[in-house]
Amino acid sequence: MSPTHFQQKVYALINKIPQGKVATYGQVAKLVGKPKAARAVGMALKNNPTPITVPCHRVVGSDGSLVGYSGTGGLATKRQLLKKEGVVFTGQKVNLSQSHW
Repeated sequence: MSPTHFQQKVYALINKIPQGKVATYGQVAKLVGKPKAARAVGMALKNNPTPITVPCHRVVGSDGSLVGYSGTGGLATKRQLLKKEGVVFTGQKVNLSQSHW
């Protein structure tokens, strides 16, 4: 099943997030022109057919929480990938003041 136009826009934007940085679901929604569609962004990422190629692990909750990851290993893998890329954590959350895109 090929991605919808909305999903394509989300994936294209996610590809622009550099290593070591994260965006929030709400931020992605705003940047693709649908400011109230944070949950739809989450669904698009849940259906991401290539979770490493399209780096959906770089999208986090509005408070830096790790929420959702459809790749192998779930949230533990998401955290590991982000740490490997240099994302700064404070406790269990991404430190958005240092790692926000």
